[in-house]
Amino acid sequence: MTTLLVSHSACAEHDMGEGHPERPERLRAVEQAIDAEAFHHLTREAAPRASLAALKRVHPSVYVEALERAQPSEGFVRLDPDTAMSPGTWEAALRAAGGATFAVDAVVAARADNAFVMTRPPGHHAEAATPMGFCFFNNAAIAARHAQAAHGLERIAIVDFDVHHGNGTQDIFWGDPSVMYASTHQMPLFPGTGARGETGEHDQIVNAPLRAGDGGDAFREAFEAKILPRLDAFAPDLLIVSAGFDAHFRDPLGNLNLEEADFAWVTQRLLAIADKRCGGRLVSLLEGGYDLEGLARSAAAHVGALVAG
Repeated sequence: MTTLLVSHSACAEHDMGEGHPERPERLRAVEQAIDAEAFHHLTREAAPRASLAALKRVHPSVYVEALERAQPSEGFVRLDPDTAMSPGTWEAALRAAGGATFAVDAVVAARADNAFVMTRPPGHHAEAATPMGFCFFNNAAIAARHAQAAHGLERIAIVDFDVHHGNGTQDIFWGDPSVMYASTHQMPLFPGTGARGETGEHDQIVNAPLRAGDGGDAFREAFEAKILPRLDAFAPDLLIVSAGFDAHFRDPLGNLNLEEADFAWVTQRLLAIADKRCGGRLVSLLEGGYDLEGLARSAAAHVGALVAG
């Protein structure tokens, strides 16, 4: 398999202040793990800036422009209790969203079989006009809309295994039958959404919440029983993964007990669906993961599975 790794140094310049869990060291930990010899054959590309057109397919112009104006020349601007901008935030957010659309372009054009976008800030909590939960632009939603608008793909599936529910992604696609959103996540936990009964206007949203303390067995059962059959039936033209690794047992922001083998397993199962339904086209985007060791080991297991195919 040819796996594309998309990243950019600007993504390490986004800073939300001392002690914040979504810190630049997260990216450096993943970079170090994927600098191992086993990954030297990866195709590596720099994430471009997202175009304003790509951003505005998901986010209203007034929101995009307000975010750009909010960026400080020094210090921090706090947008909510958890989410702040520093002088490097706007550039990092543009590169994270641009990396997502660039990866879609590469996979659709068959320049790569699949891709991992190793950027930050994450995106799945960002609603159309609301930044929250460390997120500014919804990178997965931007990638999905780009696939439809730029490449004519019709049906896009987004699968999210972050420990936190992707409320932003769900909200953006709530009424859209062309985009399936499926998520495992701990519940109750921030942001408080993601109950089983939240199914969207067209029954195209699949939530499989887990309980605090659940481990790999419950996680795998949720995928096998609830998500994978629905994903197979949806038959997407492209599969996008919101790859959060904060369900790892070491993570301080959640209480699930996944291990690296669980992330490798789910990656293999998602690749199998992609191979069956959409010519193997899969784009994975880094979301959460706040224990540096757990994040690095889990991301390496995920990318290793992408490479192995």
